[in-house]
Amino acid sequence: MKIISDIHELRDQLRGQLRTAFVPTMGNLHEGHLSLIRLARQHGDPVVVSIFVNRLQFGPRDDFDTYPRTLQSDAEKLQREGVYVLFAPTEKDLYPEPQEFRVQPPDWIGTVLEGQFRPGFFNGVATVVTKLFSCVQPSVAIFGKKDYQQQLVIRAMARQFALPTEIIAAETWRAEDGLALSSRNSYLSPQQRSEAPRLYRLLQQLRTALQRPTDATELQALEAAACAELSAHGWQPDYVSVRRRADLGEPGPVDLAHPERLVIVAAARLGATRLIDNIEV
Repeated sequence: MKIISDIHELRDQLRGQLRTAFVPTMGNLHEGHLSLIRLARQHGDPVVVSIFVNRLQFGPRDDFDTYPRTLQSDAEKLQREGVYVLFAPTEKDLYPEPQEFRVQPPDWIGTVLEGQFRPGFFNGVATVVTKLFSCVQPSVAIFGKKDYQQQLVIRAMARQFALPTEIIAAETWRAEDGLALSSRNSYLSPQQRSEAPRLYRLLQQLRTALQRPTDATELQALEAAACAELSAHGWQPDYVSVRRRADLGEPGPVDLAHPERLVIVAAARLGATRLIDNIEV
């Protein structure tokens, strides 16, 4: 495996490759990331993985400075997975001058849910992914469904810009107790870690409730009850919301009559750690 930080060196290394599969990450790799790499190998060759903690998507109250950075152990994991290139640029490599040009997602997908609670987040995500795509020029890129809204933003961006990159969404990788794997899980205390699977259990319960006919009033009551249960157990919920899978719009009567069209998305803080999760109905 080659470890490259310079964009020009990366392009030289990948010149002539027509089926590159790309997995962008922020490092601190866990089994969920490795599952994305294994899926990438099924759809292209060679496999390129990037590790870059992108300042543009962190707000002033976010954890940019303390976000776990484990490049050496990450590289060892990628080596074992047979990755062809690890692209690990520094900020100076990727942003040699201030990144004044930005990619701004439309309000319908960029300012709701995560976009509401993390203003500017999807601007930073869309900008860095566009730049990484320009560097790697992949034919396919893999994004995990745990960040459900993010993969919809990237998919819509790729479609509207006619990017020559197919976006593939990979299923969420979970611990045995159901907690979605995340680099931020390392922030949880042992007590918080034992409490954390409650979020996924709530989503499962809500999914079961949605299997029978539901109207808008009952839906609001179900969402409110889920938030109340989280609050009762020490969480600070931002949202538990039932949305359309296709665009994360609020479901209408026809959508509620066809639960296969729905996804439940949630975000809540447990102590200082903000966890997100989702489940397709």
